[in-house]
Amino acid sequence: MLTGLSAFPLTPMNEQTIDEVAFVGLIERLAAAGVDSIGVLGSTGNYAYLTRDERARITRLAVAHAGEVPVIVGISALRTREVLALAEDAEASGASAVLLAPMSYQPLSDEEVFGLYQDATARLSVPMCVYDNPGTTHFTFSDELHGRIAQLPGVASIKIPGVPVEPEAARERVERLRTLVPAGVTIGVSGDPMAAIGLNAGCDAWYSVIGGLFPETALAITRAAQAGRAEEALRLSQRLESLWALFRQHGGSLRVVATAAELSKLAESPSLPLPLKTLEGRERQALAALLEELALA
Repeated sequence: MLTGLSAFPLTPMNEQTIDEVAFVGLIERLAAAGVDSIGVLGSTGNYAYLTRDERARITRLAVAHAGEVPVIVGISALRTREVLALAEDAEASGASAVLLAPMSYQPLSDEEVFGLYQDATARLSVPMCVYDNPGTTHFTFSDELHGRIAQLPGVASIKIPGVPVEPEAARERVERLRTLVPAGVTIGVSGDPMAAIGLNAGCDAWYSVIGGLFPETALAITRAAQAGRAEEALRLSQRLESLWALFRQHGGSLRVVATAAELSKLAESPSLPLPLKTLEGRERQALAALLEELALA
């Protein structure tokens, strides 16, 4: 299940409510495209801005409209107590797996992070993906800590934030991590600009932001890499370099992807919770032109 393309859609919302119609449309779009799994309530899903009840509602909607596609649900929160409650909600709503990042306000130590995963896995009956995202959590996993956590019962995948650009260095990085985790634990790459390199280097999955909005584009890269067509996967990714550059320019993918969803009429505007805002003015016009050029809009 935690292999191939895992597509992470936006949770469109405004200050009053979640746009359930738009969210269901995104889920059905992913299911129809044939993605390998759907990841809701990750960073692109804006989990940190939602209440427990809202998160439970999102999970139920995703499971109800995903068809046969497994749904992975983010359960990250500041306190272990809240993580356990969110895990219970996700399981009760039919989640196939959960995704957990070491979310924090106070900096966490390695032992505190290990304790978080130990406590969570002890209560779970579905697989867990370890969510390594230093850009939002400001916690950096060592490979050794990943290895310790991967020994816990129920840990099924590790979502790493990226790989080196140089292919051989990327392969060495993935192979080193693989020596430290059990054979059944998959390694997935995130950071969309690095996805083709990571898949070619031996990653089992791509946890994809762009896949949550334009699944066919992400599937083409994923399937090429899975079939051993490394050069094709790289070429398809390099075609999107202008989009990847916008991700870097705007501090990550969220604002760009939310704006693209609005421009593509897949979400109403506004689609982000304040104080977050989508692109405006010339930046918005430039993205609209780019989406048309790439035949994504």
